[in-house]
Amino acid sequence: MFRDLSASATTMGMLSAFAGFASSFAVVLQGLQGVGASSAEAASGLMILAVTMGLGGIFLSIFSRIPVSVAWSTPGAAFLAISGVPDGGFAVAVGAFLVCSVAIIVAGLFKPLERAVGAIPMPLANAMLGGILLGMCVAPFKAIEAFPVAGTVMFAAWALFGAWRRALAVPAALVAFVAIVVFGLDMPASAFSTIGQNAIPDLVWMTPEFTLESIINIALPLFIITMASQNLTGVAVIKSYGYRVMPGFWFTTTGVLSAISAPFGGHGVNLAAITAAMCAGEEAHRDPDKRYWSAIIAGLGYIIFGLLAGVVTAFVSLAPAIFVQAVAGLALVGAFARSTQLAFSEEGTREAAAVTFLATASGMTLFGLSGAFWGLVAGGLVLAARRAMAD
Repeated sequence: MFRDLSASATTMGMLSAFAGFASSFAVVLQGLQGVGASSAEAASGLMILAVTMGLGGIFLSIFSRIPVSVAWSTPGAAFLAISGVPDGGFAVAVGAFLVCSVAIIVAGLFKPLERAVGAIPMPLANAMLGGILLGMCVAPFKAIEAFPVAGTVMFAAWALFGAWRRALAVPAALVAFVAIVVFGLDMPASAFSTIGQNAIPDLVWMTPEFTLESIINIALPLFIITMASQNLTGVAVIKSYGYRVMPGFWFTTTGVLSAISAPFGGHGVNLAAITAAMCAGEEAHRDPDKRYWSAIIAGLGYIIFGLLAGVVTAFVSLAPAIFVQAVAGLALVGAFARSTQLAFSEEGTREAAAVTFLATASGMTLFGLSGAFWGLVAGGLVLAARRAMAD
């Protein structure tokens, strides 16, 4: 196993953990506070989520020898942010988190669901992945528009070092990001002096309380959002790289980890999509059988970021969010090129793949479900109609 470890997998794993944590931790904090968590409870939830998703990625990747990435539910956190504090406060929300976790465990044990996920056509899976990645891959150019000098420096570092040695492209962009934060932003020294304060948050236990209202208004929508926008998407992404998927086992594992995190304020973890593409892509390793190490390294990174949540969040918060998105976008250019090429390579499925790609990339949200879900539905209907007419 350790013979499969490589510098490229280590680099991509570290970057995916950084991108996954830094790009959305603010949404998680906002979501937990939106359902009544105090600052200490929200920090506890952030830390336990990072640790459990790190452990989940390590366990699943070692067990399956596939780069399986686990993340917190960002769409779920966004939903919580607008849900409002339930009657009974955060303890009732925690009870809803626990109910949602049990539902995900049951879904993982339900074999027809596993078979349905495995039946997703590869062109549609790749088109969905391309639509997901498009928004991230344009971020470097939005960064250049907003911050011409800093954005150009990151892009130039990625392009020039990548032209010299491809494996150095993403590390160069990350080094450029750190240098810009430390030396390029006009901030007083006092902004950096507070980074080390309260580096490790305290875990706060919250005894769950259960109400029918919270199960209907929080647990059920959170379950649907997590399964449709995260878990199913994550399986499709991994499948698009040609790996054998085990959705039932993966869902059950993330459900168990979510149940463990709930009493400490975590709203749930699930399969990742964007960071899965980073870990499963060629940038992680030329040999697909050795890319699982990138997800293991990412898991270790999440655990470190979780334990040092205070330091990481303080440092990243010093920079505009578009900088973090730009670094992640540069790392995903190769994955975007590959997914779109495979999505549109077959003439018979090209239009269905285009519908999937466009619906996913639109960013639409309908009935609380993301464009990735509706993209697969719309593309699947187009493909089914074309095949029915052909027969």
